[in-house]
Amino acid sequence: MSVPVPTPTVPAAASAPSLECADADLRDSLKSPGESASVHSWELVTAVDGPGTRLTYFLAGCPLRCLYCHNPDTWQMRRGERQTLAQVMSRIERYAPVLRTTGGGVTISGGEPLLQPQFVENVFAGCKELGIHTALDTSGFLGARASNRLLANTDLVLLDVKSGDPETYKKVTGRPLQPTLDFGERLAAQGIPIWMRYVLVPGLTDDEAAINRVVDYATSLGTLQRVEVLPFHQMGREKWAALNEPYALEDTEPPSPELVARVRRQFASQGVVVY
Repeated sequence: MSVPVPTPTVPAAASAPSLECADADLRDSLKSPGESASVHSWELVTAVDGPGTRLTYFLAGCPLRCLYCHNPDTWQMRRGERQTLAQVMSRIERYAPVLRTTGGGVTISGGEPLLQPQFVENVFAGCKELGIHTALDTSGFLGARASNRLLANTDLVLLDVKSGDPETYKKVTGRPLQPTLDFGERLAAQGIPIWMRYVLVPGLTDDEAAINRVVDYATSLGTLQRVEVLPFHQMGREKWAALNEPYALEDTEPPSPELVARVRRQFASQGVVVY
């Protein structure tokens, strides 16, 4: 007989970050022709953000305000550094040999990369000319902004699904769930491989029924290759304080090993490869 795993609850009235700056960035980002972008940072890593050694660019700006975000410093485009397409491609060319040799490639993350889709489109087109694997790390909320040319040059999408319950998704992100679901279906229809990511937060995204909705959605995507269940952590708490942003998860603990195991079993029981 299994014993239910008790989890704390996040106060229903917990304050959430304002979407005002995010809405302003949504409007302003449409003016960019894609020859430059607001870049927060970049890093060279192995077995993270896709297969092999990855050169990952983190673009600045995001339309979501996730309660558990560990990089709130990437939320606004104005906090990034303006870099040209030529500058970014020059660095990619420099690392191209090691990326190809290790079976790795370039990942564009954020923030939210599809806030600056023309730039991503141009970078990925350049990567394909160099024979480099490409991965897009996105919430999918702005999936409608991804052109068919961008997706044609995308080898993998790391799709962050925050919840299977629309109400919970809105509480977590401040935005509606449906655009993410629509984007995943579009990816599958175009034959693009998907690695789904799910952040497990006790008292917020651990509801068994809501997770079953994510499981059902995952199994409906014909190109899904794996699901990564990512345990919540507090490594970004100091950043929230530094930015003077209300942090609703101040007292939330990471999920127990038992809870993580239960959620992974929910996916695995339906034949999903899960990590």
